[in-house]
Amino acid sequence: MEVRYSPDKNGFKKLSTDELRKSFLIENLFEKNKIPMVYSDVDRSITGSAVPAGKVLKLEASKKDMAADYFAERREIGVINIGDKGSVLLDGNEIQMVNRDGLYIGKGTKKIEFKSAKANKPAMFYFVSYPAHASYPAQHIQFSQATPRKLGTIKDANRRTIYQYIHPGTMKTCQLVMGLTELEEGSVWNTMPCHTHQRRSEVYMYFNLEPDSIVIHLLGEPTETRHIIIRNKQAVLSTSYSMHSGCGTQNYSFIWAMGGENQVFDDMDWIPMTDLK
Repeated sequence: MEVRYSPDKNGFKKLSTDELRKSFLIENLFEKNKIPMVYSDVDRSITGSAVPAGKVLKLEASKKDMAADYFAERREIGVINIGDKGSVLLDGNEIQMVNRDGLYIGKGTKKIEFKSAKANKPAMFYFVSYPAHASYPAQHIQFSQATPRKLGTIKDANRRTIYQYIHPGTMKTCQLVMGLTELEEGSVWNTMPCHTHQRRSEVYMYFNLEPDSIVIHLLGEPTETRHIIIRNKQAVLSTSYSMHSGCGTQNYSFIWAMGGENQVFDDMDWIPMTDLK
């Protein structure tokens, strides 16, 4: 597990391009038969993936970094499958997951395993975890059960559907909120008009991008923005003081996950477009 420490506002301003990428960009996700993870000191999130190709992958705690006997001893986890059919085993109970299915895993689940239905067409499980103070039951969320919210316009090139998987209107969690956003063809902007939310941090993972396509992800204080070039199946961390918005060279999808003090989806500090610099 890789551990990341994020700079404060003043330190952020002094980062070079390489330092910015090393601090906030996660590039090594979705490696076959591996579970790469990044532990961030921002709200103590853990972001990772599991691509089982011919073997079962077990999610285990890093005792050095987590001081836990098992991964979910003091944590909750949100999972979304962006690959082919697979399953997640929770203490031996197998949950089948097809493309775009989600899963909430509560605190206290001792054994978590990932497997694919076919080795040559593996599932691709993406997950984000935050600390938890209470235990809530696991819940499988099929894509058809996610709550859709349509936002934006074709005129503004940001017509998109936000699918809420794990959120207060669906289930109880300690702090985790998670979902998936899909942009319509011809739309390239996400989270615009943009915002910050002081009371929680967020992680974006972009996918459904062609190899030669990119997303220019904006971050930092609204009056002094920076950017990171992001490619397919890469994630980016966002601190509470940072805006988080992006523009792609094509339409795309991204998974968002939040953790912190407040779970209310619309608890955002909106930024007037005229204030951006």
